[in-house]
Amino acid sequence: MYRALNYWVFGGFGPNRTPFEFIDFARDQGLDGVELTFGDCLSESIDEAECRRIADYAKERGIGLRTLATGHYGAESLGAADEAERNRAVAFTRAYIRVASWIGARTILVVPGSTAVAWDPSRPVVPYGRCWEQSVKSIRELLPLAEELGVTLALENVWMRFLISPMEWKLFLDQFDSDRIGMYLDVGNCQLYVPARDYVEVLGTRIKAVHIKNWNGTDCGGGLHGFGDSLLEGDVDYRATFSALDRIGYDATFTAEMIPFSRLPDLVLPDPVLAEKVCAELRQLPQA
Repeated sequence: MYRALNYWVFGGFGPNRTPFEFIDFARDQGLDGVELTFGDCLSESIDEAECRRIADYAKERGIGLRTLATGHYGAESLGAADEAERNRAVAFTRAYIRVASWIGARTILVVPGSTAVAWDPSRPVVPYGRCWEQSVKSIRELLPLAEELGVTLALENVWMRFLISPMEWKLFLDQFDSDRIGMYLDVGNCQLYVPARDYVEVLGTRIKAVHIKNWNGTDCGGGLHGFGDSLLEGDVDYRATFSALDRIGYDATFTAEMIPFSRLPDLVLPDPVLAEKVCAELRQLPQA
């Protein structure tokens, strides 16, 4: 089981820690890898030489850089109704793909679109059908570069009120005739609708990466506050999920992405105590 940690847990939302510090932390915690974030610890202006330097540093320390993530799509969506915004999101993703190829990451987290952003009421509401059309258009424009550079676009199930069920995901993904697209399954995010194991059973090998977090639906429908500060406390059935992944032969990444919204309005990241706690809990997860 390849265990990794997402940068936001360690470094927060911004360039508060360097990739080198994060790599050293992961080595000291006994992890297999880290998930660097484009637009935070990796600047959008980073060049190929610096990416190669980071990759060499990670290799020397035995730390994998298999995936990259970004929080950019909350502000600029690939499914935006506004064509200028959609074009900006496509341009951003092209740069993201190139950085992944330079640093040696074979998979990047991409948010396919949003009909609404729950935590940002200033963002426009987009009709579902329009979001679908624009998202498909964007991904078709991005796939040639992803295929050329050998980078997989792993679309994550986030709380953007778009692609709600595993059957929607299957229908959406299967319209693209490419091995360079699939799903980034977040086992906590999906709990509001359908258990993670059901996504695995429906989507099979379309799942290219896995985010680990937990969520607890403590009231009517639950909310962002259900994302706490423990991987082990919540509704996720890890044993069933890992068993389902084992049945499809999944052998890629398991990356903890802990943003404990239950702490709002007092949430502060980076949180070094939380980062160490998450690493310890990753080692305690039940095996399939």
